[in-house]
Amino acid sequence: MSAKPQDLPSPLPHFVDGEAFAGQGARSGDILNPATGQVSKQVAFASGDDVRAAIASAHAAFPGWAGTAPAKRAQVMFKFRELLHQHMEELAVIVSSEHGKTIDDAKGSITRGLEVVEFACGIPQMLKGEYSEAVATSVESYSMRQPLGVCAGITPFNFPAMVPMWMFPVAIACGNTFVLKPSEKDPSCSYRLAELMIEAGLPKGVLNVVNGDKEAVDTLLTDDRVQGVSFVGSTAIGQYIYETGCANGKRVQALCGAKNHMVVMPDADLDQAADAVMGAAYGSAGERCMAVSVVVTVDDSTADALIEKLAPRVKGLRVGPYTDATAEMGPVITPEAKDRINGYIDRGVESGARLVVDGREVTVSGHEDGCFVGGCIFDNVTKEMDIYKDEIFGPVLSIVRAGSYEEALGLVNDHEYGNGTAIFTRDGDAARDFVGRVQIGMVGVNVPIPVPVAYHSFGGWKRSLFGDHSIHGPEGVRFYTRLKTVTTRWPSGIREGAVFNFKAGGEH
Repeated sequence: MSAKPQDLPSPLPHFVDGEAFAGQGARSGDILNPATGQVSKQVAFASGDDVRAAIASAHAAFPGWAGTAPAKRAQVMFKFRELLHQHMEELAVIVSSEHGKTIDDAKGSITRGLEVVEFACGIPQMLKGEYSEAVATSVESYSMRQPLGVCAGITPFNFPAMVPMWMFPVAIACGNTFVLKPSEKDPSCSYRLAELMIEAGLPKGVLNVVNGDKEAVDTLLTDDRVQGVSFVGSTAIGQYIYETGCANGKRVQALCGAKNHMVVMPDADLDQAADAVMGAAYGSAGERCMAVSVVVTVDDSTADALIEKLAPRVKGLRVGPYTDATAEMGPVITPEAKDRINGYIDRGVESGARLVVDGREVTVSGHEDGCFVGGCIFDNVTKEMDIYKDEIFGPVLSIVRAGSYEEALGLVNDHEYGNGTAIFTRDGDAARDFVGRVQIGMVGVNVPIPVPVAYHSFGGWKRSLFGDHSIHGPEGVRFYTRLKTVTTRWPSGIREGAVFNFKAGGEH
């Protein structure tokens, strides 16, 4: 059990209509410092009425904000970008103290979110429509993209700064208003981001933050005033949000679970591949939907050589709290997450995989109650094992030995998830074939974590994405806007009479 100090501050409130909002909800949740295992603060959980108050604020703010020129919306984003740079250190500490990741990792995640803010600064260009002159006699046609209305975002614990910034800057720049429901495990960063948006000049009510659990989520999914919902999290919850939101007439994008494979060919630069695996498998303690959790080696000699390079480095990983500047990997998010990960390691051993490096017994001096799990490597993993099939969401790497390139490609394509994948090779033909045939949404060639830059879009295939739109970039703009096409005709004074059928040339 985590310790709960007696002198905790007042629970973190919601942020509604431009200011702190305590709400009427009677429930609250604990916010843990994963490095110490102690409760550092609490967060107020919103009741249904509290969430409806936030939606009402966003609904009231929508007409004025939607009518604001895109260039003026962009000016708010430019100022917000400036404030993010000024407050980078502060935001990183907030992220690390509640999530546990190292300060450098926190800064990196904030920077990736900031890049989406920079993309949103160019929204006037992205909202341009198309125009066709003389589609028929004296007839023109043009299109425009208009905002949906009130949109909602439901975000995960693993990126408390980045993922919210993948959502609300694009939505708001497009002219929508927004209600953000961050993870109740680490909500403080979202609250601070909302404060900075107000400081940047955003009108009150355009961005609101409500904290809570399923009650808050279900209210967002069923309220008629919410037009669109963005979600990032587990597949089971993502499917529920997609089905419930769609059943209530909402546009939904749900980015979900993953089991990302990295194929290592016999001709690959194994030093480069080992460097890539270290960062991709163990960064952020493996709590990333784009983490490499499976390495598929083509032939046994490749596997043996790669393990020889990896094993001592994984054993030597410096695990520690974010306050340790030399730490390479922090704790996982909660004691429950630690127990779940260790349970998967137990099952991997029981199923016959060879545990090359065991991270279960890692302890950090002075932080014995922290949620630390060391890096693990399993060899001789097969596709029937739970450690291969399931998303563990921890620093556990499985190595699968394939006898051929075709077998390796088949493993990637046959898995239920289709978020990210990579191939490491010097062979251009193999890389080209892999990119063309692999059934995955994001692909890297000698790049282990192929997260697209902000002006492209992020999204997987298969059970890694529910909905038709990826997040941020051009797809984000399409998700947060509706297409309207207008056909105009100005009478010339010559009447042609009524037309009862479609005519050639586009006139009807």
